[in-house]
Formats: sequence, structure tokens, C-alpha cells
Amino acid sequence: MKIPKSTAKISKLIDFYYYSPAYLRISGKTQLEYERCLTKAMQTTVKHKSKLANIRICDLTAGMLATAYEKWVASYGVRQANYTKSALSVAWRYGMTKDIMIHNPVAVIKTIATKPRKVKWERSDIKAFLTVAYGKWEYRSLGLLVHMSYDWGQRVGDMRMLKWDSLDLDLCRMDLTQSKRGADVHLPISQNLCQMLRNQKEEFGFQDFVAPKISINKGLIRPYLINEISNNINAVLDEANLSRDLTAMDLRRTAVTEMMEAGVDLVGIMQVTGHASPTSLAPYMVNTFSGASKALSARGNEDEHS
Repeated sequence: MKIPKSTAKISKLIDFYYYSPAYLRISGKTQLEYERCLTKAMQTTVKHKSKLANIRICDLTAGMLATAYEKWVASYGVRQANYTKSALSVAWRYGMTKDIMIHNPVAVIKTIATKPRKVKWERSDIKAFLTVAYGKWEYRSLGLLVHMSYDWGQRVGDMRMLKWDSLDLDLCRMDLTQSKRGADVHLPISQNLCQMLRNQKEEFGFQDFVAPKISINKGLIRPYLINEISNNINAVLDEANLSRDLTAMDLRRTAVTEMMEAGVDLVGIMQVTGHASPTSLAPYMVNTFSGASKALSARGNEDEHS
């Protein structure tokens, strides 16, 4: 694609980025996320009712972007607004490498810091959720997604795409290459989960995916889409009388927190999670009463001052 001039509209820059080697090198999932964010960004009105897509590259100012960012926060929330700004920054910086422009107004936009999420599933929550999910045929695969994510401490995205060839149900073992960083993890399958997987394979072993979405009306069997999981999780949470504050994304953090509370060393946890360094586990470290109780009890000096 021909390199656009600085006098071209910003939409041309975005299209140029989509054809770039830099864009083609990132994962398909990230490409879709960037495209979704940038499409919304281009429709944002920033000056005299002009959409960002129609502003000339050379005319874009930090003030226009500040206006756009505030609208993103109001419409999509802080986390999504920050991701949108990041996606636009990537495209803009690529344009700078091609000498389309020399200034980067995107870089000066101050984002709102997001607070680390600390919501954790209790074991009673897991039990109640699985009771409902496994009790209804249409929710069984969703139950497996939650069960696997929690038991193994893995990302829901990897679990929704998990295939039968990653499992050895005779040895009760799972071997997975994680999609985010390419880490290989080799994990045992608990007896309860292994039995559920055997039952699942009897009915759905004719296709590749372990926990597919089953459309009863259309007769379709395919993996859950990322944007489908939340609504379906909420439906089961409602039936189980559980709070909608619980999300599928919290399951991995819950598993890591439980391992930390149980006294598992960081190297052992990394064997499960696939993290490359102990510092990567910092976002999962939270202060809990049970963890503090075990730590203080381990000192063994509770009666010394009696």
C-alpha cells in the first residue's frame, strides 16, 4: 500500500498500518482487538463534529486526543479507553518510522491508572456455579471452561480453544502451549475433572474442541467467542444466586492466590502458570487473612509472651 502523506486523513494512516509487516506479525487475537478499538476510535468526534478518521494527520493535536480519550472513558471504561489509546499509539508510531510525521500527540495523553482487580472466587462459589452449569446440558461446556481454568490456573482464552489432543485422559494429564507467551505447561488432571472430561469426550469427541459452544437451535458446534463468555457466565451466576462481580478472568488469579496461601513456592507456581519470572506474579499477590494467619502461625512463638 502506498505510504500516505502527512496531509492525508488519519483513516489512511490506520489502513496503512493494517497492511504493515508490524501488524501482520502480531497474533490474530491482538489484530482483532486492535481493529475493534481503532474502528471505534475513528468514529469519535473531536472537533466541530468531525470524526477522528476525517482529521488530517498533520492537524491532529493533543487537545483533540484528550477529548477523544475522555469520551472513550465515558463510553467504554478506563481499561478499554487505555487499550484504545495504546492501539492508536502503535499505529501512529509505525507511521513515524515511515517518516509520515515527526510529532506524536498520542504520547502526551495522560491515561487514568486502573486499579488492580482483586475479586476472588470462594470454593463455595465454584461449587455452586458448577452445580448449576453441570446440571444443564446447554451450560456443561461453560462449566468445563470454569472448572479447567480454576483447577489448572489457566487463562479462559486458552481453555476455550483447548483441543482433545492436548489431553491424555488415561494418564490424567494435560499438555498446553499457552497462546499469550508461548510457554509450555504440563499439568495433572484431578479425578473429578478427569471424569467430567471423559463424559464430555463420549458426546463431543467427534470434533476438536474440549468445551465447545453448542447452539441447540442452529445445530452448530464451535468454540465460545471471547465476547460470548461473559454473558453466559452471568446467566449461570444468576441461577446460582452468585454475585456478578465474579468473572471468568478472576479464576486464574483465584488459583494463584490459593497456591500462595497454601505455601507453594514461586517456582512451583510458575510451573503451573507458565510465567517466566517471579516478578510476573506480582499482580496476583494479595494480602489475605488466611495467608497472614498461616505466616504468623509458622513463627511458632505465639506463647512466648504469655
